[in-house]
Amino acid sequence: MGSPFLMPTFIIEERSSTMQVLNRLKMELSNQEYFTDEQYIQFLTENNLSPTDEYDKPTMQKQLLFTVIDVLEAVTNDIDLMTGISTEFSDIGQAYQFLEARIGQVKDKIAAIPEPEEDYSCFSLMYTREPVTRPPYSSNTRIVSNEEIDDMIGR
Repeated sequence: MGSPFLMPTFIIEERSSTMQVLNRLKMELSNQEYFTDEQYIQFLTENNLSPTDEYDKPTMQKQLLFTVIDVLEAVTNDIDLMTGISTEFSDIGQAYQFLEARIGQVKDKIAAIPEPEEDYSCFSLMYTREPVTRPPYSSNTRIVSNEEIDDMIGR
């Protein structure tokens, strides 16, 4: 007789979910209709993205996030749009603060995306930079060599 604690068997079907770049932009904007599709398409093309292409996160995420910043900055610069958004907030100032915070979050997200084929850390550049040589001050200052210092102290 079988065990009373049979585990159910699930068949997981893999779906290839494809999404166009324009739809992914709208999702990133929480489906807020700040602009028309034509205007969103303009923002996308300015960031080298085609709205009808299939969204590919590894190659398109950074450009898409730059597009999100462009859209949000355009919203903050349009007083009529801000007035419409302010109905969700107590006033325009609160809506502006929310959008500015969102822009900051997106910029942080962009900064966290590694560059392709990046084989160095952010700290390695501190040690690979050439030393900076500065000329002496323009006053009557002159550079004294080690030999001159030795002569001065009598070595």
